[in-house]
Amino acid sequence: MNNIYEETKFLMKKYNITANKNLGQNFLIDDETVEKIVEVSEITLEDLVIEIGPGLGTLTQKLLEKAGKVIAVEIDNKMIRILEERFLLYKNLEILNEDILKVNLRELIEKNNFKTVKVVANLPYYITTPIIMRLLEQKLPIDTITVMVQKEVAERLTALPGTKNSGAITYSVYYYSEPEVVLDVESSKFIPAPEVDSQVIKLNLRKKPVVDPIDEKLFFKLIKISFMQRRKTLINSMVNGGMLKNKEQAIEILNKLGIDINIRGETLSIEQFCEISNLLAKSL
Repeated sequence: MNNIYEETKFLMKKYNITANKNLGQNFLIDDETVEKIVEVSEITLEDLVIEIGPGLGTLTQKLLEKAGKVIAVEIDNKMIRILEERFLLYKNLEILNEDILKVNLRELIEKNNFKTVKVVANLPYYITTPIIMRLLEQKLPIDTITVMVQKEVAERLTALPGTKNSGAITYSVYYYSEPEVVLDVESSKFIPAPEVDSQVIKLNLRKKPVVDPIDEKLFFKLIKISFMQRRKTLINSMVNGGMLKNKEQAIEILNKLGIDINIRGETLSIEQFCEISNLLAKSL
């Protein structure tokens, strides 16, 4: 095949495949983009690569050439036969016909015993956040996560906490990793073309979280309730969210930390959220 576009069309025709809308499938058909994703992932023979949603295997092909081993996790039964036949001769590929949200990733990683683990994926838009959060919250021994997501989602995931584009997930991503946008990808580089453009982002996982809350659950609960009621003051959010009984308690905490009592939660830095949650933890 001359290029990925022709190869994709050939495979779709040969196996009578159409993109499954319910699974959010959009097949990547641009050679340069595929090469760039593999390049920024910095794959070596010492790496175990977990590829989520390989589809027709466009990215899988390039990953197999670089990695020590690739574990391709694919939920779509129709794709399994294609992947098995296409990569029959590769000894460094394991294909799992499973839902990534149900796979025991820690067990999988420990069983394979590689020096470093990297995740690479072209994620379906409808399930981007649950997948990324599962990878982060489980505190797995993963070095990097390089994923293709919708541009709007990428902007939120890679924003600095406390800035205009930030959301509750921004703080979670920043807590566990150093995120960066590494590539813009136009919608025309997929079959079928999605309605919006995409970006490839890379999350470089931290050795330890960027802040050290006394109670991690409380810390994330505080962030969550602050974004559930945007444009409300942090004090109102804490009281309405059931974290404190009255405004006086909230005012006392903010005064202790020298934080404006009229501040809105979405403008706080991650360090400020940690300071507030630590005082809350001590007072409970």
